[in-house]
Amino acid sequence: MKQLLITFLTVGICISSLAQEQVTPFEYEKQTGYSGKNIPGITYQEDSFNFVVVGDFGRVGDYYQRDVAREMGHATVVLDADFILSVGDNFYPDGVQSTQDYHWISSFEEIYKDPSLYRPWYVALGNHDYRGNVQAQIDYTEVSRRWNMPDRYYSKTFELENGKKMQMLVIDTNPFIKSYHKNPEKYLQIAEQDTAAQRQWLERELAKNDPSIAWKVVVGHHPLYSGGVRKENADTKLFEQQFADLFDKYKVDAYICGHEHDLQIIKPAGRYTTQYLSGAGSEVRQSGEREGTIFAATEPGFMTFSIVNNKLTVHVVKADPKGAAVLYKHNTDK
Repeated sequence: MKQLLITFLTVGICISSLAQEQVTPFEYEKQTGYSGKNIPGITYQEDSFNFVVVGDFGRVGDYYQRDVAREMGHATVVLDADFILSVGDNFYPDGVQSTQDYHWISSFEEIYKDPSLYRPWYVALGNHDYRGNVQAQIDYTEVSRRWNMPDRYYSKTFELENGKKMQMLVIDTNPFIKSYHKNPEKYLQIAEQDTAAQRQWLERELAKNDPSIAWKVVVGHHPLYSGGVRKENADTKLFEQQFADLFDKYKVDAYICGHEHDLQIIKPAGRYTTQYLSGAGSEVRQSGEREGTIFAATEPGFMTFSIVNNKLTVHVVKADPKGAAVLYKHNTDK
């Protein structure tokens, strides 16, 4: 009888342990009092590396910004995301003036309030940020525990669960847009930026001979391609000419950007790099398709990225007053 009791207790402990192991991050947080909602269609995977991408957002909570922020918080909990990535145009219409500018409160701190969003944000610069004090956004890195912009362009390497790494290079695309140089009073200090030095830095980083780097990700504001309102824009075509071949040469897995206020995934025929455009953090504009379009939507929202072993999974998430919905799921296998 004693041996039978021990057996039952052992089995019970094993079942209990197994049940605990199978609890998702969202289920755990709900058990401890979290008041947010799940997002059907996004599934947490054990040992995954996850992050959330938003762009073109800073509008004092107006347009769809609050809706997108709310659902970003939910997605971050569901995935237990490691960080949030902003692809620029962080403050409309004219950036910020200083680290004390009220825009920090009205468009960032008071909007992204879900407890899960108090984790690292890695931030790129957009063209509207250049209309203000870019250095103030860099300096805010020393003010905020979550805002990370150590320079106009920078690198960050992340350890993955399988011993491999993800290399993330955040570039400043604005000085490469030739039309901006015609209006230096609008785009402050644009002419002072050394594009040759930045490009040399980018090539040097991408060329690093580190066999542990399994995934290469480049982040910038301006797109290589678009099916949206800037489909035939000269700036877009010139930017493609400057970087598309370079990304293919060094086998960049993902180029993540914004600028267009929609959600797009594009991989033209013959290209190695897939572009993920997540620029619908507040305002939404008409999207569309072009050669290589995998997905396009005129919806407010964001994207989530998950890496497990040799697979990258991207969810395109719509966020509006009604809640969140996964519009599309894209997988890339190495």
